[in-house]
Amino acid sequence: MTPAKLRDLAVVAVIAAVAAVGFATGPAANWLRGPSLDLLMPLRHWLLPAPAQPSHVAVVAIDEETYRRPPFNETPQATWLPLLAPVVNAVAGEAAVVGFDVVYSTSLDTIQRGFERDFLIALRNAARAGKLVLGKVQHSAFPILPHAAQQVAVGGAANIRPLNVFEDDDGVIRRVPLAFANADGTSEAGFAAELAQRAAGVTAAASQADAAGNLLLNFNTAAGAIPTYSLADLHACAQAGRTEYFQRHFAGRVVIFATVLDVEDRRLTTRRLVQQADGAAAPSRCVHPVMPLAAVARDSIPGVYIHATAIDNILDGAALRDWPPAGSLAAALAFTVLSALAVFYLPLVLGLAASGAAALALVPGAALLLQTGSVAPWLGIIAAMAAAMAATVAYRFAVADRDRRLIGKLFSLYLPPVVIARMVAGGHMPALGGEEREVTVLFSDIAGFTAISEACDPATLVQGLNTYFSTMTAIIEDHGGFVDKYIGDAIVAVFGAPVDDGRHADHAIRAALKMRDALRNDPQRFSVAGHVMHTRIGLNTGRVLIGNIGSPRRFNYTAMGDAVNLASRLEGANKAYGTSILISDATIAAAGDAAIVARMIDMVRVVGRAQPVRLFEPLARHGRATAKQQAAVDAFARAHAALAYGDRSGAVAALQGLDDDKAAALFLKRIAALPDDPAQWSAVRSLTEK
Repeated sequence: MTPAKLRDLAVVAVIAAVAAVGFATGPAANWLRGPSLDLLMPLRHWLLPAPAQPSHVAVVAIDEETYRRPPFNETPQATWLPLLAPVVNAVAGEAAVVGFDVVYSTSLDTIQRGFERDFLIALRNAARAGKLVLGKVQHSAFPILPHAAQQVAVGGAANIRPLNVFEDDDGVIRRVPLAFANADGTSEAGFAAELAQRAAGVTAAASQADAAGNLLLNFNTAAGAIPTYSLADLHACAQAGRTEYFQRHFAGRVVIFATVLDVEDRRLTTRRLVQQADGAAAPSRCVHPVMPLAAVARDSIPGVYIHATAIDNILDGAALRDWPPAGSLAAALAFTVLSALAVFYLPLVLGLAASGAAALALVPGAALLLQTGSVAPWLGIIAAMAAAMAATVAYRFAVADRDRRLIGKLFSLYLPPVVIARMVAGGHMPALGGEEREVTVLFSDIAGFTAISEACDPATLVQGLNTYFSTMTAIIEDHGGFVDKYIGDAIVAVFGAPVDDGRHADHAIRAALKMRDALRNDPQRFSVAGHVMHTRIGLNTGRVLIGNIGSPRRFNYTAMGDAVNLASRLEGANKAYGTSILISDATIAAAGDAAIVARMIDMVRVVGRAQPVRLFEPLARHGRATAKQQAAVDAFARAHAALAYGDRSGAVAALQGLDDDKAAALFLKRIAALPDDPAQWSAVRSLTEK
């Protein structure tokens, strides 16, 4: 690995580590942990609806209906305590424990002695059975306590517990304290913990609490998850003596008396994004039908449902658990490292897409984990990934890709795109060196270029050449080749390098045919000063030395060897045969007989080369030859076969009928010039011009 690559890898690793530490630990992690849970609640609610599971808790609601029905209507709530007595008696007779999430700190007994006697007796009886817990609200100095008469009735502080819950920094309640410390160094159970303990007969499992002794609430977001009963209906039910209703709905449950209104004692909680109207999916009624009231869904819920949820969590062992800091950091490191590496080493769009997909996959994964009670810090992980990706992209653009862009810019006009891609991937400048491999070399030249150049001014000539070179180069590159160089009006191209191509010969022939047809089909575009351009092309396949060849200060990616020279000679041989394209037998063999329709023109010995070569003229791709082209192929095959048997007349007869065929006309002239004695005929023609 090069020093530059080691540097890049180290920088990416540091970026990922800093992002992971920054968002998986410390203040950022604490700030994101709450929203992570809040956003998962609605996702779980929609994707994984809570199963039908009866709650351990029931709520007796002092609700809007209670305020509107007799005997509660048109009287202040302070006068309702005698009306509560029959309901407390009926509920306490069936419930495991009864709690009050409403504090009556005043008493009308001071005005009318004995006014609250029935209520106090109901409290006393339930308390003596160990079934009653009143609530109090702790303040910095003095708590808000039930009236002294109620304290005496329930037996004092042993049956009074704090109702306090604490908000996170963003004002949302996500945890309930299981215990509270007293000024004298002792502690007492919280309201929910006390009710759960009495219902189960055991102390609430401390293993469900976090390090601070708080319970992370796992809200059941199903409608009516905590069954809620209107106090007005229960009062009428108790007055009617329908004990079976209380037995059916409250037996063995924790029952909490509380205010359930749309303006009083409402709190923002983890389930604030799953909004439901109070009273949704309410249980069946005892006496009164449901009072039609406006139902408004809000993001806040009555405070009693916080305690009810805590009790259910304790009794079911279903409280949520935050990931430990070490686990959060490990997960953040894994995802940030992968995302940073992706955006650094992959193409940018692909890297961003892959990292984005991984981030999106975290969300349903976290929802599934929440179903098991585990709260994954997915929002912090995604924030860490985003920070790592942003920093990595900035580093890649400012530092790492700067050298790559420089390489591409410096050599884009001199080297084939594939070679530049290799250099960019390697992160280093090109160096001298080469390799031997089999390729197909294409030489092309404009016929009569001297006459064209003499007939027009330089500007017109350059414009015409640019049009010609642009079109021809595009065709070559479209067929997998690259332009080695331009020599005047000539083009030298290579197929089969630098990228391996098992069909380089076939692709080179197809490119040559396309180049020929492009000039024939649009003569007006390829005309300069009234002269239509025609190209001559030579193709040869063989082993060459190819690579960065030259001096340390100046070099080209080019091919060298006998195969290159022969391609050049074949281009020139077109002059002798009146053809546009000539290819060697090596190219025909490499392309395969089924790929191209071609006719054998001759066997020649080119200048500077002792070994003869068979020349072929490709006419069309297989399956696309016209009847005239196929006739020319057959005629030349019969003519060569006749000459091989010394049959001059048969060869001439085979070529008859090929009108306007320059190669056939030249072949006939050559046949006519043969000696009378077939024994003196030579199958090889020596070309004297390059």
